Amino acid sequence: MLGDWTAICLRCGGARRWFEEFEAEIPESCDACGGTMLHRCPACSAPFSSTFAVDCEACGAQLREPELFGTPIRKTTTRKE
Repeated sequence: MLGDWTAICLRCGGARRWFEEFEAEIPESCDACGGTMLHRCPACSAPFSSTFAVDCEACGAQLREPELFGTPIRKTTTRKE
């Protein structure tokens, strides 16, 4: 198993999975670009499970901008009836 939660780099979008018992091992900065690694919601401190999360699953606060390098992180989907 890769981990229950994810940490994402706010600069390059790099990600890594983690388990709560190993949270202390998550680096503060990205190994690839030096950007800030986010692994908990800044508003409520909840961890998040999706590498593609832009909003907190627990409180709805924005985790990061919804675009990276000019491309939407999540596709907008249209439901077919």
